[in-house]
Amino acid sequence: MLVPFEALQTLPKETLDNLIREYLFSQVEDGSFVELGDESIQQATAKCMMMLKKKELLVEYSEEDESIAIRSREEIHRRTPMSE
Repeated sequence: MLVPFEALQTLPKETLDNLIREYLFSQVEDGSFVELGDESIQQATAKCMMMLKKKELLVEYSEEDESIAIRSREEIHRRTPMSE
């Protein structure tokens, strides 16, 4: 289930920041994000928030394993099974 951006705005700031940080650290692991300094994290957090607002990144809640994560629109479309 995708979580609308408007619903994200109702989360405590710390919760949303932690979700974004988790996403950014996953990008470090796969090589998409290379620096970990405070300034670069702040810039990346702002960029991530803008991408969420533009719906280039989406927040996906998995009811199956009760997890939540930020994913790219393309990643979600690749993983979504086609209708038979």
